[in-house]
Amino acid sequence: MTDLSIFELEGEKAVVTGGYTGIGRQMAEALLEAGADVAVCARRIERWKESYDELARVAGNNHRILRGFRCDVSSEKEVEAFFNSVLGYFGSIDVLVNAAGIAWSAPALEMKLEDWEKVIRTNLTGTFLCSRTAARSMISRKKGSIINVSSVLGLFGSSPETLDAVGYTASKAGIIGLTKDLALKLAMYNIRVNAVAPGWFRTHMTDKLLEINGNRLLSQIPMGRFGSKDDLKGVTVFLASKASSYITGQVICVDGGLSSGR
Repeated sequence: MTDLSIFELEGEKAVVTGGYTGIGRQMAEALLEAGADVAVCARRIERWKESYDELARVAGNNHRILRGFRCDVSSEKEVEAFFNSVLGYFGSIDVLVNAAGIAWSAPALEMKLEDWEKVIRTNLTGTFLCSRTAARSMISRKKGSIINVSSVLGLFGSSPETLDAVGYTASKAGIIGLTKDLALKLAMYNIRVNAVAPGWFRTHMTDKLLEINGNRLLSQIPMGRFGSKDDLKGVTVFLASKASSYITGQVICVDGGLSSGR
């Protein structure tokens, strides 16, 4: 194949929740670099001005439009308002990346119900609310790609010595189920729904964990390294573009081989 235009996203309109930091930011950057206009949101955008400015430079270098918003994805009202604002700017939504998420560490038998519900509501319910809202606007155009961010921990649990965050693990497993079911529901509208399941990446959420358990975790990764700041870009562009036009309901692990032996 010599024609790589199927990977281009020129003129496409994309939304990335949690797009200011970590995995979400890397995915937003990939979409901008591939030619898409991108809207990003976060619950507390005042904390991420530097990150937004860096994304804005990427957008400018690639002659793309970047818009930043505040949105708590666990709130139905805020999600509706956010997507209405995006549609007001862009007119349509072609790609949605659900990357917003939180984690809460606590022993499984001691985790408070309110903390469990906060994680589930943000990670799983938030993914549902955003997917539902975006899909409603995609249906009329019979076109769209939804990319959900799960985790390899959604495929298998973790020992308490590695990570004691049962709510996070459950929410990421739920995202896989949601992805597969929505793929079946939306296929008739030519809306594709897939998920990526990252392994261990250095982000603001994992810094402390990798500092404590880094050697243990590294020993379990066949490729012998953690994910880098560019390792999710290729799969993001692939799933957002025409290159994956016949792929839906799939979960792609980006984990250096971690899940291969499970």
